[in-house]
Amino acid sequence: MTIEFNDQVAIVTGAGNGLGRSHALSLAARGAKVVVNDLGGSVDGSGSGLSASQEVVDLIKDNGGEAFAHGANVADFDQVDDMVQQTLRQWGRVDVLINNAGILRDKSFAKINLEDFKQVLDVHLMGSVNCCKAVWDAMREKSYGRILMTTSSSGLYGNFGQSNYGAAKMAVVGLMNTLSLEGAKYNIKVNSIAPCAATRMTAELFPPEALDTLTAEAVTAGALALIHVDAPSRFILCAGAGGYSSTRLFETEGIFLTADEQSPEAVMENMTGINNLAGQIDYSSGYQQSEKFLQKALEYLDRC
Repeated sequence: MTIEFNDQVAIVTGAGNGLGRSHALSLAARGAKVVVNDLGGSVDGSGSGLSASQEVVDLIKDNGGEAFAHGANVADFDQVDDMVQQTLRQWGRVDVLINNAGILRDKSFAKINLEDFKQVLDVHLMGSVNCCKAVWDAMREKSYGRILMTTSSSGLYGNFGQSNYGAAKMAVVGLMNTLSLEGAKYNIKVNSIAPCAATRMTAELFPPEALDTLTAEAVTAGALALIHVDAPSRFILCAGAGGYSSTRLFETEGIFLTADEQSPEAVMENMTGINNLAGQIDYSSGYQQSEKFLQKALEYLDRC
């Protein structure tokens, strides 16, 4: 099986450098027309310019592909919508959206100011929301869409000094969960990738000897697997240095307490049973949790 994107149109945000650049070049090499989006700022989000994204466009065109650059700030819906409308005018469709744009403003929670916290959420979370909203109707009309969120181990598991980044990266997983349900009837599949790669944002985090293994291309291989025609949906793929794994949320079977037993003391006394991993379930909808608890209550009433 060869994964191709012939005649498809893809928007990649944050595509002037690092992972986004790799995603854009690989999509173009496999036949996609690519919108190379990048504000052109520094790692903390300051500054702007089209030189990096235009360089990627030039590389794509030099290799016979089609692409154009757009400097939309993903945190600004009007700019994002302009990018999408320009894409629709030029190519008539949007098949793939990769939400990759991001910034870092790391500090411990005690030291971080709320403006830096908000800016990171605006780019990672609202940037993903804005881009999804801008392409959503076009994808529904064509009954086809593939959307990729970029999450992070910092959001899935936590990382010291990254409360803002981690909160945003976990939030896009919640966005994925609901959009995958709402998009299913329109053949819109939504997934997430949790990358580990040597980029501008991670250059200071890893020892020099490790950087050569943490290639952007290793992450891109996973990213493209999540946006092709036969991709899964609601899947979180972790990728880095040639390693690939999945992560997901599971819920234990849990226990039931009667109305007379429901107290914080009883909850603490039953924590072993609450946390028993036997029979844990990967839910496909939040309603399943409510159904489980209601079923336990009804079974208890039937026994009374």
